[in-house]
Formats: sequence, C-alpha cells, structure tokens
Amino acid sequence: MLDSCKLKSACNLPFFCNKKINTAGTSNADVPLPDPGMYQLDITLRKGQSLAARDRGGTSDPYVKFKIGGKEVFRSKTIHKNLNPVWEEKACILVDHLREPLYIKVFDYDFGLQDDFMGSAFLDLTQLELNRPTDVTLTLKDPHYPDHDLGIILLSVVLTPKEGEPRDVTCGRPALPLLGFCRAELQSPYCQNAQFQTQSLRLSDLHRKSHLWRGIVSITLIEGRDLKAMDSNGLSDPYVKFRLGHQKYKSKIMPKTLNPQWREQFDFHLYEERGGIIDITAWDKDAGKRDDFIGRCQVDLSALSREQTHKLELQLEEGEGHLVLLVTLTASATVSISDLSVNSLEDQKEREEILRRYSPLRIFHNLKDVGFLQVKVIRAEGLMAADVTGKSDPFCVVELNNDRLLTHTVYKNLNPEWNKVFTFNVKDIHSVLEVTVYDEDRDRSADFLGKVAIPLLSIQNGEQKAYVLKNKQLTGPTKGVIYLEIDVIFNAVKASLRTLIPKEQKYIEEENRLSKQLLLRNFIRMKRCVMVLVNAAYYVNSCFDWDSPPRSLAAFVVVEDMLEDEEEEEDKDDKDSEKKGFINKIYAIQEVCVSVQNILDEVASFGERIKNTFNWTVPFLSWLAIVALCMFTVILYFIPLRYIVLVWGINKFTKKLRSPYAIDNNELLDFLSRVPSDVQVVQYQELKPDPSHSPYKKKKNNLG
Repeated sequence: MLDSCKLKSACNLPFFCNKKINTAGTSNADVPLPDPGMYQLDITLRKGQSLAARDRGGTSDPYVKFKIGGKEVFRSKTIHKNLNPVWEEKACILVDHLREPLYIKVFDYDFGLQDDFMGSAFLDLTQLELNRPTDVTLTLKDPHYPDHDLGIILLSVVLTPKEGEPRDVTCGRPALPLLGFCRAELQSPYCQNAQFQTQSLRLSDLHRKSHLWRGIVSITLIEGRDLKAMDSNGLSDPYVKFRLGHQKYKSKIMPKTLNPQWREQFDFHLYEERGGIIDITAWDKDAGKRDDFIGRCQVDLSALSREQTHKLELQLEEGEGHLVLLVTLTASATVSISDLSVNSLEDQKEREEILRRYSPLRIFHNLKDVGFLQVKVIRAEGLMAADVTGKSDPFCVVELNNDRLLTHTVYKNLNPEWNKVFTFNVKDIHSVLEVTVYDEDRDRSADFLGKVAIPLLSIQNGEQKAYVLKNKQLTGPTKGVIYLEIDVIFNAVKASLRTLIPKEQKYIEEENRLSKQLLLRNFIRMKRCVMVLVNAAYYVNSCFDWDSPPRSLAAFVVVEDMLEDEEEEEDKDDKDSEKKGFINKIYAIQEVCVSVQNILDEVASFGERIKNTFNWTVPFLSWLAIVALCMFTVILYFIPLRYIVLVWGINKFTKKLRSPYAIDNNELLDFLSRVPSDVQVVQYQELKPDPSHSPYKKKKNNLG
C-alpha cells in the first residue's frame, strides 16, 4: 500500500512529497528529482467498494475515467446497478513526465442525461517505484462536500521506463534513464524543439489508439412490441437511443403507438480498446417537458460471432415490451493514419493494387466498397490566436461521414506543420470530407479555429491546394488557410448503384435549434421554389389549354395547408399548455417553430435539388440522371408499359415476403438526397486565399 503522501483528495490541488526516489531505490532529500522522460504506466482497475448511490433505486451504474494533464486517457466499461463493482480492466498509458498526477473520476451512467459525479481522487506518479507492481487504495472525495464518504477504488499499477529511448544527438550522450532528453536541453533551443516534436508524436500515438477502429457493427432497428403506455390516451410516442462508447444514435419518433415499426439501419465503429457493450434505452417523446423513460437493454458484442447477422429480441428492463434488432459484426481496417513518409499511393505496388480493386471489371465484388480516399494534411498558415499569449495549440480533425481521425497537437504555433496522411474507405462517393482545426485547451473543450468541407467529386487528385478556413456554419471565411493534398479512387458503376440507396446517417449530429434568420431564409427559399413551379405550370397550362388548375398550385395550397396545420397545432398546444405554466408554453411554441423551420427547409431543399440536377451543379449526378432517363426510354420502346407496371407491382408486393426486414426506400428520393441544395452549394464553395495573408510572404517582403 502507498502511504498517505501518495493519495490526493479531489478537493485539494495535487502536491508532491519531499521524499525523492533515485534509481537505486534509496531516499535522498538533497538530490532533486530530475525531469522524467517517457514512461509506460500499466494500470489494472480492480474494483470499487461502498460507492455512492445516485439512482432512485438506491444503486448506481458506475464507470471510471482516468485523466492526465486534463486529457482523458482511459474509460472503463459501465457496471449496472452495483455499488461494489468489479471491473478487472487493464490500461496501458504512455506518460511524457511524472509531474502531472493521475486523476481518477467515477461517474454514474445515465443514458440521455448528464452523468452523475460519484467522486474523484489523485495518484502522485512521482511516488511510484519503478518496475514494481503496487496495490493502491484511493478514497473518493467530492470537492464540494469533502466530509461525505463516497467509497474507495482499488488499483494495481506498474511504472516502467520506456525502453529504447533515442540518444540525444545534440548533446552527444545517451538520454538518462529518468530523462527523455539531455540536461543541456534548457540551454539548447534545438533540444527544446526536438523534445517538443517528440511530445507531439506521442500525443499522435495516443490519438491513433483512441480513434482508429478495426470493425463495423451494423445495426438495424426493426420494431418494438408491446411497449409501455406513457400517455393519458394509453399510447406512447416511442424512440430509441443507442450508445457504444462515445458513439450515439437516436432513432426517429413513432407517434401514438405501442408497436412501432422503425426499419432504421446505422453503423457503429468497433474499437479494440473500447467495451463491446451497446446500451439501448427506449423513451416516450413529450412536448414541452422531460421525455418519459420506457425501458433499457444491452447487447454484449463479445458474445456475437463475426460475419453473421443476428436477430435479437431484447426484453426491456425497468419497463415493458421488446425490441427487435438485426446486428452484424464485420471485421475491417478501412481507416489509418501515418506520417507523410508512409504514403500508400506513392508506393507503385500499393497503387496498382488499389487501382485493380476499383477497376470496372470488379463491379459486383463488395458493392459497399466504392473507393479509396487519401488525405495529406500538410500545414496551416495564419491561424487565429486563441490563447492570451497570442498563440494557439492547433490540431486537426479529419472526418468522412462517421469516420473521424485526429492529428497531433503543435503547441504555441500559428503556422503548424502536421505532415500526416489519412486514408479512408469510401462507401458513398457523394460524401463530403470535413477538415476542422481546433485549439487544444487542457481545462476545457477545444476552441474552434476554422473548417472546410470538400465534396469528394470536386477533388483534383494529387494537387496540393490551400483552402481558406471558414466559420462553423461554412458561410464565410475565418482567419487562416490549410494546405491539403487529396486523392480519391473509386468505381463509377458502384458509386452509381449506391446513389439509389439511402445515404449513411451521421450518428453524431447537432440538433436543429430555432433561429429567426434561418426560419425567414427557409420561407424565402420555399417561396422562390414554389413560384418557379407555379410559373412552369402556367406555361404548360397555356400551351395545352387545360381547364384544370396546374398541380403546382395544388402543391402551393398543400404547403399553405401544412403551415396552417402547424399554426393550428401551435394554437392547440398553447391552449393545452396554459394549465402547465408559462415555461411549458415557451417550450411547446419553440418546438412547433422548429418543426415549421425544418418543414420549410425540406420543401425548399427539395425544389433546389431538382433545379440543381438539371443545371449541372454536380456533373456526375446530372449525367447519371440523363443515362437513367435514356435507359428508361429504351425500355419503354421495346417493352409495353403494362408489363413494366406488372413487374414493378410484383416486386413491390413480394418484397416483404422475400426480405421481411428490408428497409423501404424510394430510389428517386435517395438520388435527390445526394444533390446539394443551394445552401450546401455555398457551404462547399472554395474561397480564394489572399496571398498577402501568408506569413511566409510577409517574411520575404520584410527581408526584401
């Protein structure tokens, strides 16, 4: 056991004992402990005892977070309904120096709500003996209530110096066992930069372990059966939330039913270092107040075989009813991150293999594998200063749909160089690559510095380009540019076929919020689209001299009826909420306004997508539409229409028999969902960089 100087309560700042441990294992108070270098900290999270109860049933669902220097380095699995949980989980952590203590925090897991704090403790790493297993007992404390007894956490830790430390070439001597760099480092700027880069590469290793995935969990939410009635009418408005590690997904809401039919499909990524437990909760949607809890269940992925679809009927705990799911585990290695020197496409053999994989001859081989994307994140220039020192600590996040990778952090620099290569598997050629630059902050969430969105179809292979960073809404420029070199290789036939199926839905998306400007803009967009349809209908009507009103007018009337229905629902909600108080009224009105805002956006976007299909906004989609129309014309020429309708009807009505759990889709709507709206066209538009803003240009001018 460690003595009292090794245990730190969360209510006090971490301190360090005066006793120093040298390499011989003897105490020497006169010899100061040198700055440590790279270490490996092996931790076994054993168990907890007498933890605090945070749930109404007198229990908790505890999990543990480990943090060093404000960064989360490990998160345990959740043990449900247990105040004496046994984890027996192991974590291997790379530590740059021992000055930062290990911060242990325990939380009670509440799905859909903010997790409850259950206590925290500090472990002083300077007091651990090297290469010696140590059992540690940590007493959990709450900084706001230091007298409360929150239980204990039992750990086993081993601290070992990382073997194979590089020699310090500048100092001409090998690095000391307890150092990662030479003693002359403080006087040598070169040594400072070398250590700085080494630290960044170590952070890159941590990011790589945290964000690379090695498998896909494909989930299809089929239906619910005999769910619990939560409303006064004996029904519910159920929806389901899924969570696997940090990944979340929320299903659509099925109004007024106890046997909902969702038919939704989505994917989670399976990480080697994450727990294989999917937490599932069912909720009843209530306007203007907190949603009601229907029940929960779990799926243990470790018990499911890979490359096989499993039909699961899960009984909801703490509630009533069942959920029916289809779960498939697929092994994959489709994303990677490496240094600029490791380049897949520059290796001739690898390039030929990639070209062969996506050649036209392999059309029907793995239809989901559409293409290959390589992104070189080279550097950024002239970034915004986010710190009070006039500098930033920038790192870069590269996202393609639900794939998300990070670079290392370059500290105190407005012109960082990352020189990283990211590779992705492309499942939809109409996806958009998003590159976002953040400023790292230890004590709070990262600050936004800029972002660019690049459609894959607009990429020019092998060209290094400077992209002007935009704001969060991608509507205007912000400070700085980022240099990228992107290559995409894909099979055009596979990409065309994938265009006619539902697009992948992001499971990490911000919810729409009410905005007066956005509401007005959506109404103007919708009005413009409807007027175009009205004019076109009048033109056709005048040409053929029809007596019946054009259908576009009927569409306009339908839109007005929809808006009137929303206003009636708003009035009805206002009357019903008079009894619930002023706050509930505000919530109800806000929800109706958000619904109206979303309806206006959908209607306007639909019209804009039809227009952009025929004005060659995306040539690939325009050509695809022309080819499809030509093929349909040829088919109509050779095959009578009644036979085509007969085949279509047979396929439509036997689809449920042939594939009971197939997800219904409309190929035309799926095609239009790939066409960008006018708002998206503006977001994806590249801005021209200003040469005068380049710091290298300014430096050259100053020298001249």
